[in-house]
Amino acid sequence: MAEDIRITDLAKPSLTAAQQGARDYAETLHIELSQDSILAEARRVTGLTDFGPDDFQTRLAMLCEEWDGDPGLANLGRLSLRNKLVQHASSRLLIRDILQRHPEIHDVSIRAPIVVAGLPRSGTTHLLNLMAADSRLRALPLWESYEPVPRPGERLLDNGVDPRFQRCEDTWQMMQSLSPLLAAMHPMNPDHIHEELELMGPDFASYNYEWLCVSPRWRDHYYASDQTPHYQYMKTVLKILTWQDGDHTGEATRWVLKCPQHLEQLPVLDKTFPDAMVAVTHRDPVSVIQSAITMLAYGQRINRRQVDLKGLLDYWTDRVMHLLQACVSDRDAVPPERSIDVLFHQFMDDDVGTVEKIYERTSLPVTHAARSQLRAFVDAHPRGKEGRVVYDLRGDFGVEPSVLREKFAFYFQRFPVAIEVQ
Repeated sequence: MAEDIRITDLAKPSLTAAQQGARDYAETLHIELSQDSILAEARRVTGLTDFGPDDFQTRLAMLCEEWDGDPGLANLGRLSLRNKLVQHASSRLLIRDILQRHPEIHDVSIRAPIVVAGLPRSGTTHLLNLMAADSRLRALPLWESYEPVPRPGERLLDNGVDPRFQRCEDTWQMMQSLSPLLAAMHPMNPDHIHEELELMGPDFASYNYEWLCVSPRWRDHYYASDQTPHYQYMKTVLKILTWQDGDHTGEATRWVLKCPQHLEQLPVLDKTFPDAMVAVTHRDPVSVIQSAITMLAYGQRINRRQVDLKGLLDYWTDRVMHLLQACVSDRDAVPPERSIDVLFHQFMDDDVGTVEKIYERTSLPVTHAARSQLRAFVDAHPRGKEGRVVYDLRGDFGVEPSVLREKFAFYFQRFPVAIEVQ
């Protein structure tokens, strides 16, 4: 039986010794959030200098300026953000280098991917990881999403482990020591299947940065920008990964992908992958919001000087609203023969059966081997394996679920989503 987890100190956290120690140590450091210092460190890490087209620098500078000017960020939060930007800049150098040395990668095809789109916390992660258990499909593990291209001259460690995997594992262990309840809300172990959105990071694009730090200036820039070039960049990185697997045409590889951002970019997604099968998940947005902001509030105890519960509620209510308005408006951008709507409550009742329906729509046979792999994954990953977080939107954030739900009447009118939080 999964243990119930109730976080009772969201507003006024009681820090563990490890959390307080990490915060205290970080406060002794000078953390430079500047474009020049980040690019310089990426050059040092990789030994490379060519970042390719420099349009990304405007976006990098915007992130640095917004985050550097945030007085609420603790130094530990600044360090985490800087590390992420250095990681993206380093990957950009490596991606540019391999494409310059092997231009034939551009000719690799990304053939009929299966793409999951849906609100965060709406079952997209479970659906993706479940389909990734099917050995016929290629998925993106977290460690590879962070570092899609190896560093020059780097070899497997003595124990046979890829250094990129080890760096991701080291980060995960540190995260668990500082945020021990994270695994129950959103596992980030190295082999966990992750979002291809991460592959837009080296182009300094996507809404992912909003999850790392509340970033209204970045959000407004993202809203105002055509995301097509960044989706194309992500597709190019998928080609690199396919090529690195030894499939130099792409004909032997079929990807399974997912990202909540796709909900508000369905026309761009369809343009980028015109033969994709798109599964759109749907869940009560009140459940989504309470889950997301509880997770983010828990993370703020080490990343920010104070936890801003109202700020998180307001920001992510608006953000989920934008995602769903775009979904309602653009859902038909993906034709019915290449799309399917997945209701969260039905998926939870029969997850393997839901995958079989997706396969049927995309003409992927449900073989005995595939069904066995799917069921083996479900058996090995019961819901709430790491514990079950008990959420309290009313008690923690001071809002009545029914009142919040009224904002999303337009969504319930379009999709028969079950109400969860009363």
